[in-house]
Order: sequence, then C-alpha cells, then structure tokens
Amino acid sequence: MSSEIPPAGANPSLEEAGGPPEEGTPGLWASLKEAVHGTRQDLTRLPVRRAIFLLSVPMVLEMMMESVFAVVDVFFVGRLGADAVATVGLTESLLTIIYAAAMGLSIGAGALVSRRIGEGDSERAARTAVQAIGLGVVLAIPVSVAGVVFARPLMALMGGSPWVLEHGIRYTQVMLGGMGSVLLLFLINAIFRGCGDAAIAMRVLGLANAINIVLAPLLIFGVGPFPELGVMGAAVATTLGRGCGVVYQLYRLARGDGRLRVRREHLRLEPATMVAMMRLSGAGTLQALVSTTSWVVLARIVSSFGSAAVAGYTISLRIVLFVLLPSWGLGGAAATLVGQSLGAGRPERGEQAVWTASRINAAFLGTLGLLLIAGADPVVGLFTREPEVAAHAALALRIMCASFFFYAFGMVQTQAFNGAGDTVTPTLLNICCFWLLELPLAWVLSGPLGLGPSGAFISISVAFSVMAMAGIVLFRRGHWKQRKV
Repeated sequence: MSSEIPPAGANPSLEEAGGPPEEGTPGLWASLKEAVHGTRQDLTRLPVRRAIFLLSVPMVLEMMMESVFAVVDVFFVGRLGADAVATVGLTESLLTIIYAAAMGLSIGAGALVSRRIGEGDSERAARTAVQAIGLGVVLAIPVSVAGVVFARPLMALMGGSPWVLEHGIRYTQVMLGGMGSVLLLFLINAIFRGCGDAAIAMRVLGLANAINIVLAPLLIFGVGPFPELGVMGAAVATTLGRGCGVVYQLYRLARGDGRLRVRREHLRLEPATMVAMMRLSGAGTLQALVSTTSWVVLARIVSSFGSAAVAGYTISLRIVLFVLLPSWGLGGAAATLVGQSLGAGRPERGEQAVWTASRINAAFLGTLGLLLIAGADPVVGLFTREPEVAAHAALALRIMCASFFFYAFGMVQTQAFNGAGDTVTPTLLNICCFWLLELPLAWVLSGPLGLGPSGAFISISVAFSVMAMAGIVLFRRGHWKQRKV
C-alpha cells in the first residue's frame, strides 16, 4: 500500500466504509507498530475499527504520559517534607482553571482542524492551526504575568502555611508563569490529533516527560553542577520539559512531514476563524470546569465525614481516573473521525465510528468494572494500609465501577459531539448531570437520608448512568450532523 494520503473526498469501497476486511489486512503487531510510529493513511477511508485503533493507541499513551508530570513532582518533592508536598498540591488546585481553559481551547482547535482535513483542504487546516496557536499566545501572556504577580495572595487564599508562603511560593510563581507552555502544549497536540497525527502528539509528551524526569532530581537536590533549588526545582524542570515539548511541536508543524505543514504564508491572523474557535472553546472550557469542580465539591461533601472518608474517596478517584485513560483514547479517536467524516461529507461514517467505539469501550470498561468490583480490596491495599481508609476506598470503588458500562457510552458520545463542533450539547449534559443532579443528590443521600459517604459515591454512579442514557438519545437525533464549523 502506498504511504501517500489519498484524497478525502474519493468514493469509498466496502472495505473503506468499514465492511469486511480484505485479505492482507495487517495483523495486531503490525497495526500496533503503525499506530505508535504514525499512520500516513487516509483515516476517512480505512475500516472504522482499524482507524479507531490507529488513533486510540497513541492517544492513550499520550494521556498516560500527561499524568506522569504530577506523579514525578510529588515523588521527588515528597522527600522534602509535608510543606513541600502541600505546595505542589495547592498549586495544582490553582492550575485547575488553566487546565480547563487549555482543554476548552483544545476542543475548538481539534474540531475545526479535523473538519478542514476531512474536507481535503490542508491549506485552511494550516491557517486554522495558526489561529489556534495565536489565540493561545494571546491568552497565555496575561495569564502568566498575573500568575507571577498574584502567586502569594492566591496561595494565602488557598490556606498555604507560613513555610509555603515563604519558601514554596517560588514553585507557584514558576508554574503559573509557565502556563503559556501548558496552553500551547494542549492546543498544538489537539491540532495534531485533529488532523490524524496522534502519534506526533504522543511523542511530544514523551519528550517533555523525559526532560522533566531527568531534570527534576538534578534541580531539586542540586546534583553535580546543577544548583539546589528545592521545591522550586520541580517547577523549573516541569516548565522546561513542557517548553521543550512546545518547541518540538512547532518544529514538526514547520517541518511538514505529517498531515499538516505551516508555512510562512499561513502566518497571518484571521479574526473570523479566531471568533469561531472562541465560540467553540468557550463552551468547551465551561464543560471542563463543570467536570473538575464537581469532583472538588464532592470532596467537600465527603470531608464532613472525616479524614478517612476523604482519603478513601481520593484513592478510589485516582484509581478510577487512571483506568479510564484507555476510554478517553477511544473517545478521542471517535471525535477525530467524526470531525473528519463530516468534513468529507460522510456523516454516516462518523456515526458508525461512534457506535463502534462505544461498543468496544462498553466491553472494555464493563469487564474492567466487574474485575474491580470483585478485587476492590487488594487493589485499594496497594495504596493504603489503614483499615478505615481502605474500607471507604473499596466501597467507593465498587459503587463507581458499577456504572462503568453505562459511562462507556456517555464518554465516547460526549467527545463525539465535541468532534462535530457541537460543544453546547455536552456542556449542557455536564451541567445537568453533574451540577444539577450529582451534587444535590450527593448532599441528600449522604446527609438527610443518612447514607454517609456512600451517598456521595452513589450519586457519581447515578450521574454517569443518566449522562450515558441522555447522550444516547441526543446522539440518535442526529442534530450534530448538520453542525457547521
């Protein structure tokens, strides 16, 4: 098979539409290698299952590497004491809003770029990418400056100890001052995913993580010629790692060996495109904020039942978020295929991709949920040896895993709406299911009805299930197929 990308608008054969595979279809190992190295095939013409596989594998690996940043910081900073760890934790809480903005911008950029690629218009896709990057830079500058200037009062507002405000504040200033690298890293990786180059996005995170892992201990503890910066060293290492990742992203865009090449003539601002992106990204940002803040409010509700309950909730939540990573990859693959299929004028293919990804996700998460329900105690035992904490964590894990089968559908469909450029529908779903249903239900069940912490855990499963059912109904209506971006 030629490595050239065929025209997106060409008429598909049975195999290209996702029908029975022809003889000679690559095996699992060959497909895995192609996914990791990056495919050059037209994703709108491959069998749906194969396209999903080639996109989801690097997306899963990318998301796993993104989660490594915080783990590395806590691992090394933990040797400096509780105050240093508190500095990292409080700063991460402040960064939640920045992450939400970055995810929102990424949703808009990914939807627009995937649509242009599906239309076969690589020139417009490149210009759209430039608008997204320009928008990211415009937003990053004031955010970074404000972060450096107001780091101390913000940390005081978060309840930072005197040690944190005296010695840890430099960590916060460096992290907030380097928020530009976070915004651009999220944004440009969304561009790569939108055009089908998920493997490049994966390599970017791999490079950024490698630099952070090497530099963190050297700068924290002052190994060899490196200065001993203490907790600030972790922030410097993280920011340098992400910054190098951004430089590599720009290099790959300019190099043009992927599906997208940005040339000098593309470097001009287009207000109309930027406004369209802001419209999509505004709803996307609210979507991310609704999701993240709901976890915070739930933690506050659980905290009224003591530290053991909070610790159990935290442990179970970390386990759940980790095991959901492959599902996010499947959802991201479906979102890219929806955008490209709509651009190619083949909405039925996008719909097929979503249902296929949903069924695969349901089989995966449903099975995993059953295994975790059965093995909750030994899994939780890996994280704590305190009986009371372990009891709360195991109970929370079992209750949340009970809704995995349903949430598998909701997760894919939410991202599919975003891929189609319909960011309003999933935002409203999140608001209704998390803010208007989950949080009040958690309070009622845990408090007035006397179920304690388990009431909050039950509300999570209920919200997951309701969101899945509502998502199925709204997706079947098909209004997303007429979405213009």
